Amino acid sequence: MKKATAIILAPSIEPHDDPRRVIGRRTRYHGDEHPYLRGLEVAIVAVLKDALRVEEHAYLTDDDEIARAGGVTVHDRIEVAPWIEKEGRFSFVTSDPKAVDLGAYAHLAKRND
Repeated sequence: MKKATAIILAPSIEPHDDPRRVIGRRTRYHGDEHPYLRGLEVAIVAVLKDALRVEEHAYLTDDDEIARAGGVTVHDRIEVAPWIEKEGRFSFVTSDPKAVDLGAYAHLAKRND
């Protein structure tokens, strides 16, 4: 009998605190839409460009692509992976909160885009 091989599905990100980069950036969730994430540290996996405006939105996983698309705006959702403290890792389960519900982009809510 062959030995089973487990494939770990996890976001391929390198967590960081550099505000000039989007993918992998660590921030905190402060919204109400995903109560299980409230106050948790999360890492950005992707930007769902204009997902709050259009159904057919771009799924961006590269900082250069995000910059060419105009950066993160109030109209975007951000796919994030929460930090699991007791396991010392980011979750393989992701959520897609509004950009303005993340500490790193809360300032966008105050702008009129």
